[in-house]
Amino acid sequence: MLKIDGHDDAVIGSATPWINHTRVEVLVYDGNKIVEKLVSEGMTQEEAFEFVGFNIEGAYVGEETPIIVWPGDINDYP
Repeated sequence: MLKIDGHDDAVIGSATPWINHTRVEVLVYDGNKIVEKLVSEGMTQEEAFEFVGFNIEGAYVGEETPIIVWPGDINDYP
């Protein structure tokens, strides 16, 4: 399974979606925890959300691309 570098603490489990008629096991990350870590490293919350959206969610690295979920109220996000 592919990992998002530096965010092992945000892993909440795995999933096995169907991709190209095959079950593939991928890691599932909590997007909130990734944002919290980036903020603790000096980004603003807005910068952290933008970074995650563009550099992590927007990166397709093959069939084993990790999934990011955003637990909570959708209205909490910019």
